[in-house]
Amino acid sequence: MKIPAIFEEKKKENKPVLSFEIFPPKKEAALQNIDETLEMLCGLHPDFISVTFGAGGSTADNKTVEIAKKIKDVYGIEPLVHITCLQYDKEEISEILKQLEAAGIENVLALRGDVNPNFPMKHDFKYANELVEYVKSKGNFSISGGCYPETHLEAPDAITDIRNLKRKVDAGVSHLVSQLFFDNEMFYSFYEKTRIAGIEVPVDAGVMPVTNRAQIERMVNMCGASLPPKFERILHKYEENKEALLDAGMAYTINQIVDLIAHDVDGIHIYTMNNPAVAKRICDGIKNLV
Repeated sequence: MKIPAIFEEKKKENKPVLSFEIFPPKKEAALQNIDETLEMLCGLHPDFISVTFGAGGSTADNKTVEIAKKIKDVYGIEPLVHITCLQYDKEEISEILKQLEAAGIENVLALRGDVNPNFPMKHDFKYANELVEYVKSKGNFSISGGCYPETHLEAPDAITDIRNLKRKVDAGVSHLVSQLFFDNEMFYSFYEKTRIAGIEVPVDAGVMPVTNRAQIERMVNMCGASLPPKFERILHKYEENKEALLDAGMAYTINQIVDLIAHDVDGIHIYTMNNPAVAKRICDGIKNLV
């Protein structure tokens, strides 16, 4: 099933779409244990699971398609496969799309990707909308895109960022997944701006569970998300007590999701960091809401 159809089904039930993000482990030993992670995550019955794609390297060595196919064929859950384009040329993107088509996968998340000094940039694609147009020309894929509630770090201002997002949607994106955020008001304001700009596709609210301070600070530095004072107080008070920080962080994340659902967001996308125990704890806290 294509992602927009999933949103339509859930809309009839007056419930938000619930989805997870996972990433293929880099170490072979961890990859061998991915089945246990998948079994636990799929047992929580998300509506779809997105699988990240490694930057650079051989497309033949990338485990993303293999994992996505397992999610679909073994667990009966729809996968959404990330594709980034800065480190790939058109021929390589075509090869990835052929692999996806052969695996029966029809949902892709088309992203520009981050500049990575470890992998040389190629020049067929400069922006995500160019990748979207190319994917749309290559098959019957449902194309999702990324968005930034607090504005992309490289955008000169919020208005330009929304205009670029509209360009991406007009190119063929039918669903958006937001970058993580910790202040719901930022997301509500952003969502309103998308509608004013004529962007009508479903928008997933991306939520990062709080498990430790270093992880959160690293992600915030990468994407530019702001930390509300309430969140800062939690980090400061419990930074020396891992168990207490996890408890407080889980409470914050669950409350954040409850508020998002109360505001009738289209969907909740949880960045699981391949931690099914954390995902289960969150799902247990919202089990009657989704």
